[in-house]
Amino acid sequence: MARTTRAVNAVERLKTRSGNPQYAAVGMPGGLFYLVDRTAGAGQPLCDPLALDAFVAFVDAYGPQQKVRKASKLDLAFEEQIRKSRK
Repeated sequence: MARTTRAVNAVERLKTRSGNPQYAAVGMPGGLFYLVDRTAGAGQPLCDPLALDAFVAFVDAYGPQQKVRKASKLDLAFEEQIRKSRK
């Protein structure tokens, strides 16, 4: 169970970073996992089946490395005002 939890947590971090909730970890017999993107429907594997540590490393390196930040128009305008005042 802890093995699956670690793999799922890695995928959850990827979903947060990328903003794509369609990523999923698929577990196979023997403790192997692979990553799929269900955006296109059936979900083609994005990697070969990997052992847990290799899978977590792959998922952590996959996609954007920084979290997508949501900002409103007011937030952007405020940041622009701060940048202008610093000059």
